Amino acid sequence: MTAADPPFGPGAALACALACAAYLSGAAGAAVLAWGLSGPLPGEPFTGHALRHVCVGMAGPALLVLARPLTLTLRLLPPGGVRRGLLRAAHSPPAVWLLLPPVAAVLDVGGLWALYRTGLTAAAHHRPWLDGALHLHLAAAGLLFSSAICQLDPVRRRRSTALRATTLLVAGTAHAVLAKTLYATGPPGTAFTAADLRVGAQVMYYGGDAVEVALALVLAVGWYRAAGRRLRRAGAPVPGRRLPAGQARRAAPEVG
Repeated sequence: MTAADPPFGPGAALACALACAAYLSGAAGAAVLAWGLSGPLPGEPFTGHALRHVCVGMAGPALLVLARPLTLTLRLLPPGGVRRGLLRAAHSPPAVWLLLPPVAAVLDVGGLWALYRTGLTAAAHHRPWLDGALHLHLAAAGLLFSSAICQLDPVRRRRSTALRATTLLVAGTAHAVLAKTLYATGPPGTAFTAADLRVGAQVMYYGGDAVEVALALVLAVGWYRAAGRRLRRAGAPVPGRRLPAGQARRAAPEVG
């Protein structure tokens, strides 16, 4: 390294920033999940329910996935049977199938359509055990969907950026359409006021958009880093990275 070279390039700076953001996002995700599950939330009944849906089923899981929980757990565990068992479970055929982005999207967004367009919401209002089970499903499905889209942890088979981006776009559209239908008509068997439905539907619509934009940014950063690795393997200069003096002279075009 010469005096003119930077101490580290844009790739190293980006990796350092992402590592710091991962730890912060894990703490934030746990806090959002705890707040969403802790009890009554602000607003009228459906507005509070919609806010809980965004916290427990979307924002909290996305923040937790950004912390790379599987990677962190593997680093903390000593070599041995527990660590190998966790890796086997993460690479098992059921895990590979569940982490297929379209499958994860159907379990997540399809479950939301079943919740709000059947009598499940009304039934959960009178059965606390069912309400708790539905919130657990929201959290698990949200974690699965965010993991399938981001694929930050070690998985057996990584899906293409195109497939993950397309799945995110379709799932986001389905979620937005669901929110718009709730703006007009509440879940069957419920008696929420029109004003409450409108506010709750807007919370779902704009909250979902915010989380989906964040997931899209994670996809874009992952694509950028993967493209940089491919360029380095091919020996091509990476945009924004200064070449050593000898390589720069060899790469410079000759002037006749």
